[in-house]
Amino acid sequence: MNFDFSQDEKMIRDQVSKFLDQQSDTKVMRSAVDGDTRYSADVWKGLVDMGLTGTAIPAAYGGVGVGYPALCLIAEQLGAHLTPTPFSSSVYLATEAIIGFGTEAQKETWLPKLANGEIIGTIAIVETVEEVTETSIQASITGDTLTGRKLIVPDGGIADFAVVIAKSPGTMANSSLSLCIADLQHESVTRTPIETIDPSKNSTTIDFQQTPIEILGDQVDGWSAVRRIYDRAAILFAFEQIGGAQSALDMAVEYAKERFAFGRPIGSFQGLKHMMADMYVALKLAESNCYYAAWALATESEELPLAAATARVSATQAFQLCSRDNIQVHGGMGFTWEFDCHLYYRRSNYLTLQLGGLATWEDKLVSSLPDAA
Repeated sequence: MNFDFSQDEKMIRDQVSKFLDQQSDTKVMRSAVDGDTRYSADVWKGLVDMGLTGTAIPAAYGGVGVGYPALCLIAEQLGAHLTPTPFSSSVYLATEAIIGFGTEAQKETWLPKLANGEIIGTIAIVETVEEVTETSIQASITGDTLTGRKLIVPDGGIADFAVVIAKSPGTMANSSLSLCIADLQHESVTRTPIETIDPSKNSTTIDFQQTPIEILGDQVDGWSAVRRIYDRAAILFAFEQIGGAQSALDMAVEYAKERFAFGRPIGSFQGLKHMMADMYVALKLAESNCYYAAWALATESEELPLAAATARVSATQAFQLCSRDNIQVHGGMGFTWEFDCHLYYRRSNYLTLQLGGLATWEDKLVSSLPDAA
């Protein structure tokens, strides 16, 4: 079985990498961290103009329809360049929710706008700082309105709409939870920016007060739908994580070759050699698991939940290790604001918690194993 990507998919990756090399550097990321801008509108427009927001959207709905393997490689490059855009929220989460669970009419309405970048979407799930569970959701749907608070919504400050999970008593055949689409521009919506370790993700607390909504899909089990959306998104986030881990490793190696101490490059010291070797091994293990997960996502394999958890756990560990040890390789300079090490560390920590923390995905991995009870 061949888990490698096709030449066409690699060509898309190379074109994205070339564009981001020219348009998205750490200065753009720093601008977001410093609070000068919420995200890079120029980079976002470039991604839209290249058709990347419609990568996995079928052509019948205005997308490019080249499939998920290409989207995985795009995600890897976005992670490598720390791109400050709402791409992940709009493409991995909101778009996937509508593709997977929207009615035909909803797909025809929303997907073309998402594909051409006319609107930006996100997903609103988290309500407490504790682990999200089926019973922790308190936001509620009454008739065709939504009331409640979502504590942390990624890119909620710039999104036009959100796919929201909420209680819907008596309307679902198999669940008390459903998904709905809420217009974040509506006057009944209050958005409050919140500080996180990565300001470029535009995290926001959103309050809904009898906000008009439309139910997503027809008789959709909301909690099962979120689990499926998260499994698919976890693979794409894992590719972002290995992209970031690769950049952090490259930065550490380059610095270790150029920085001299006691008349020799610091990379020649055994302690740093072993540290960077551990970074490399963790990255390559994660990369292998991500390739397997990309295959599962592209083929709609029954192994997708296991593949997603495996990729997510290993990619999280790799990015955490590489971003942390990159700082160590840089020594005292690595802790300063002037060096870019902290930017990768910020992103690695934010992505670790998005979709649930490492422990959550380790539990999913164990429960997905064939012999698990």
